[in-house]
Amino acid sequence: MENKENKPVKKFRSGQVTATIWENLIKDKDGKEKFIQSATLEKSYTDKDGNWKTTSNLGASDLNKALLVLQKANEFCNVKEE
Repeated sequence: MENKENKPVKKFRSGQVTATIWENLIKDKDGKEKFIQSATLEKSYTDKDGNWKTTSNLGASDLNKALLVLQKANEFCNVKEE
């Protein structure tokens, strides 16, 4: 299996809020290797010096954006096209 560990598979962004999908290679209880998906949620902002930073803290105005990107991430991970 190709090692995809620590590489983002997909990103969903609404404004400054991003949900990122990751794939990590694990071994199951039988020792068989497989990829599992996980997600991170973060908000980008600039600090007082103009440097880009990220945080997991969301303001009230970010919540709808977070819901939107998390819904898209959920669909990506759980809805399979035929």
